[in-house]
Amino acid sequence: MLIRSDDSGFIHPRSSEITPRAAYEGRRDMLKLLAGGMAGAALASWAARDALAQATAPGKLAALQGQKSAVPGAQTMEKLTDYKDATSYNNYYEFGTDKGDPVKNAGTLKTRPWTVEVEGLVKKPGKYGIEDLIKLSAQEERIYRLRCVEGWSMVIPWVGYSLAELIKRVEPQGSAKYVEFVTLADPKTMPFVGSRVLDWPYAEGLRMDEAMHPLTLLTFGMYGEVLPNQNGAPVRIVVPWKYGFKSAKSIVKIRFVEKEPGTAWNKAAAQEYGFYSNVNPNVDHPRWSQATERRIGDGSGLFAKRHKTLMFNGYEPQVGQLYAGMDLKKFY
Repeated sequence: MLIRSDDSGFIHPRSSEITPRAAYEGRRDMLKLLAGGMAGAALASWAARDALAQATAPGKLAALQGQKSAVPGAQTMEKLTDYKDATSYNNYYEFGTDKGDPVKNAGTLKTRPWTVEVEGLVKKPGKYGIEDLIKLSAQEERIYRLRCVEGWSMVIPWVGYSLAELIKRVEPQGSAKYVEFVTLADPKTMPFVGSRVLDWPYAEGLRMDEAMHPLTLLTFGMYGEVLPNQNGAPVRIVVPWKYGFKSAKSIVKIRFVEKEPGTAWNKAAAQEYGFYSNVNPNVDHPRWSQATERRIGDGSGLFAKRHKTLMFNGYEPQVGQLYAGMDLKKFY
């Protein structure tokens, strides 16, 4: 969810000066290797592990780990965004419109008990408790880029499983062409619900083949832990080839429908935010270019390093065929 903001004066928060848990555990392992005369063989892997430790979650939330995903495109060797950055620079308008508002205000969100209702054009509608939903399929860790239409991006290790696993179980009817995601809108725990920024509750949608694509992730965690509230706890969608606002957070309903559903930002500004919202450097947002992006953690303001935006956020080999023959300037 996003509205344009001028981040030219943004002072990027420093990583915590407290040694992360993974860092000191890794150094202890290194000392053992040195004592055993294996230092030479361990130096290369130690350097990589030390770098990874700087992006590791601090161990404050419940662990939620998954096996490395074998889905093509679900892994990258890019440097991970630091956990503190990924959890403190967010768009989540239910908790405020500034990037730092969600981490300050989302502590009021109650994520247990939690149910997700599946309804609409399916043969097996029903309600899933969050724990049952988590156990529905084996968890996988996937390292995906998250791209924002404002020009910033992150690289995050998400934990979940393909949304297709749930879709197959509820058996959509042949008339179901789209999947709609409805998120929580509770003014008691979400202080900005009711503001005029958006039409509440926040809703998003995908075409059925997009939702069924194995890269589309039903997500319960990140960095080996459950999702922090400000990142969409307890369950969200991650669609790595689209802009971040297509990834509905804190989902309470999943609906299967025949007609294209209205989505929050499309209803708010249809000329700026289309239904598809694929990352496309060749189609500018009406108010700014999409040709480049900056990676969170690579500096701020005028000193931020810019990267060339990749078609479909770099996932063109996996998803390009979904849009064959479509005019992507019309269906933006």
